[in-house]
Amino acid sequence: MELKILKNSKDEIEVELGNLTLVEILRVYLNKDSAVTFTAWKRNHPTEKPILVVNTKGKTAKKAIDDAVKAITKDLDKVLDDFKKLK
Repeated sequence: MELKILKNSKDEIEVELGNLTLVEILRVYLNKDSAVTFTAWKRNHPTEKPILVVNTKGKTAKKAIDDAVKAITKDLDKVLDDFKKLK
């Protein structure tokens, strides 16, 4: 997956991702983090890639994204384990 960092500071990051579904899932998980003060994605035109914007207070924006990815991975692993138990 292609990832392009457009803006990166301690408490703000803008990342261009190639997948709208992934951007939306990240937004949902980032909103659960109390250190995240703002998160949203934008897309100027449907043919352009979405841009995820994250602002934080108390931890770096990069750490917040890393924590969200870990939480998503953990939840997906649980879903996979539950699915395997159904067989």
